[in-house]
Amino acid sequence: MQAGVLSARAGFIPTVSTLGHLERLLALHRAGELNFFGDLAALSEPQAFAAYLAPLRKKEWVVYAKPPFGGPEAGLAYLSRYTHRVAISNSRIVSADANTVAFRWKDYRIKNGERLKVIRLATPEFIRRFLIHVLPDGFHRIRHYGLLASGNRKANIAKARALLGAEPVKNEDPPTAEIIPLTLREPCPDCGGQMRIIETFRRGQKPQTRAPPRKVAA
Repeated sequence: MQAGVLSARAGFIPTVSTLGHLERLLALHRAGELNFFGDLAALSEPQAFAAYLAPLRKKEWVVYAKPPFGGPEAGLAYLSRYTHRVAISNSRIVSADANTVAFRWKDYRIKNGERLKVIRLATPEFIRRFLIHVLPDGFHRIRHYGLLASGNRKANIAKARALLGAEPVKNEDPPTAEIIPLTLREPCPDCGGQMRIIETFRRGQKPQTRAPPRKVAA
């Protein structure tokens, strides 16, 4: 064996940073700073807690996090653009009919100049691309775990409020929205009466031919 060289099995001599990650929870446990309740109460015993952490030692747990430049609001706004939006907004659609759909898109390959362009696709192709962004059955954009897990959320929140001595929240009926009839504000230029909408149609679609209203003889 050459001088200054030690041979050992892989993983036998861990680095200082790895030891720090693995021993941190044990140090908190020995200091009595970890509390366990319910089904996890047995982990309060040092031997049980060490056995619980044993499988986790095979993985390298490295977490890197830093505050966002714009504060927590900027981080939430960034995530919300991906979790609470559809594949394309209506404002980007220029025109649509049974044959084609035209919409705006941004070409990020252009460094200087106008990036917004308009592309026209066949309607089946547009629908195909749109459905790529639709999650399959059983998938969720946001999953809650622990206290807010969907399966036991109602019972967990009620139990937490009882343990904290919080007053139960009263479920108030949502206010009933006032039903506003679909009318036009402008009066009829012919008789001065109130106009009402009798038909709606999409842009480019020809409305049905109707005879003009007859004047009622006085």
